[in-house]
Amino acid sequence: FIHREAAPVGPPLVEWAVAKILHKKIIYDFDDAIWTTDRSGESLLVRIVKFRRKVSMICSWAHTVSCGNDFLCQYAGKFNTGVRLNPSTIDHHYHQPGDRPETQTIAIGWTGSHSTIKYLMPLVPVINRLLDEFKFLHFIAIADRLPQIGIRNLQFIEWRKETEIQDLSRLDIGIMPLTEDEWSQGKCGFKILQYMAMGIPSVASPVGVNRAIVRSGVNGYLSGSEDEWYQRLKELILNPSLRIAMGESGRTLVIRSYSVESNAANFLSLFE
Repeated sequence: FIHREAAPVGPPLVEWAVAKILHKKIIYDFDDAIWTTDRSGESLLVRIVKFRRKVSMICSWAHTVSCGNDFLCQYAGKFNTGVRLNPSTIDHHYHQPGDRPETQTIAIGWTGSHSTIKYLMPLVPVINRLLDEFKFLHFIAIADRLPQIGIRNLQFIEWRKETEIQDLSRLDIGIMPLTEDEWSQGKCGFKILQYMAMGIPSVASPVGVNRAIVRSGVNGYLSGSEDEWYQRLKELILNPSLRIAMGESGRTLVIRSYSVESNAANFLSLFE
């Protein structure tokens, strides 16, 4: 079972040896569009070192390819007929609604690594507009470093495993903005699933697997334009009962379709 790659650099020598010399069956699993990159202006040296062509090669050698969404399955299907959908899953016993502190404020929030902070940039005008309009509103960013993006009233929480659930519980509304590109198409929606598992209503870009996870108006909202983001976030800010209903619907979906329990048989069937 190989997740993403056996070695982070160079050609797939380990995978080739396992498949061609040892004649072992490989289950190859990936949950990002790792044959491409989200970094613009990448140097030729980096491209050579990363040798991303290895993904198609390993797919062709594998007995089974396990992919996190339909877009990744379509790519793998070009090189292998034994492709299986194995979506990202959430431990809903760990990610569960917490007691939100009794405050007079509402928090819109986002969580992610510094490499994905760029997805927040197009939303800065929308968020600042809402912060100007609603004085009881603030914005929380949970990340490994402080986002330098010009959002007023930004509260930064450094991501820590030990306090992750407690920190997420501070959010009243979660967001997952993305850009429409090949890398984003390969994302498997873990951020949106985290929000949903914890009963946090969310707004997401209608990109990739988000379209499959979010039923807009039922368990969250899909928003493309700045105006849509503004209107949907405003609705959730002003309507506590809507936040509760969407949060409950999202958690129900996770338990039914994206929990560890609901996907255990699917995952174990890879090894049959």
